Amino acid sequence: MKWIKKGLIFRPDGTTPWMATHAAVPFADRIDGDIFRVYFCARDRSNRAQVGYFEIDITRPEEIIYVHDTPVIGLGPLGAFDDSGAIGSWIVNVNGRKYYYYSGMTLGITVPFYFYLGLAISEDDGRTFYKFAQSPILDRNAVDPYLTGHACVLRETSTWKMWYVSGQRWEAENSKPKHYYHVKYAESTDGLSWDRGGAVCIDFQSDDEYAIGRPCVIKENGLYRMWYSYRGQSYRLGYAESANGLNWQRKDGQVGIDVSDAGWDSEMIEYAHVFAHKGEQYMLYNGDGYGKTGVGLAILAGA
Repeated sequence: MKWIKKGLIFRPDGTTPWMATHAAVPFADRIDGDIFRVYFCARDRSNRAQVGYFEIDITRPEEIIYVHDTPVIGLGPLGAFDDSGAIGSWIVNVNGRKYYYYSGMTLGITVPFYFYLGLAISEDDGRTFYKFAQSPILDRNAVDPYLTGHACVLRETSTWKMWYVSGQRWEAENSKPKHYYHVKYAESTDGLSWDRGGAVCIDFQSDDEYAIGRPCVIKENGLYRMWYSYRGQSYRLGYAESANGLNWQRKDGQVGIDVSDAGWDSEMIEYAHVFAHKGEQYMLYNGDGYGKTGVGLAILAGA
């Protein structure tokens, strides 16, 4: 694989209060023809994330057609699992509805934060969403006692398959708590209730790694392919393959994209969404500052 970078395509200008900084964890949803709606999470001046979107013509991605002025997934009520942030991850189209899986965040005391996977639903083609419940659909349990979030979901006939981030533990490092999370697998028959067996799909490859996040899975010719973010010193994009979606082989050396020598993605690269359109494969991704520098686009060479 070799990804050709097309450059930065979107970054908030700081004039909208809920969208003061960041455009993280992008997800492209085709509206019609070459027009895509790109959902992302922005942060307000209090560093709280909420989900919004902009629209582009994928043939002219540097020209932003439209930026929505209000969040489509906002903060939950005080005390809810998402009262301090909502971070979108994946959309599934279901019988005229859109299921948007997102991570709800709340702040902690002994550790700085918690996040759990929630669900928002749209019945107007993704222009607005309502929350399925005020509670997460993947709360903590014996399999996931710490954190859940950042899901990728594929429907295969009657089976829904999910790859999601699961917290493994917290450790004190330099008197501060440090999170460890990796990628697990779950199944469902309706996209709402999930069976979790604890299967780990992408685990740490070295002692330096402590965060593996934002899985993005596609299935081509019977082969599952996953892009994900892995973090030691700073985030990089990884790549893995699987014949069954459960047992994965990491092939990070084949990911075909890395940080640039200079500019907005020269320190880190993460949170990729890979999607196909008219025979091409595209990648939306973030660079420095966990999305603070905006959203970039790349195209797979020779796709």
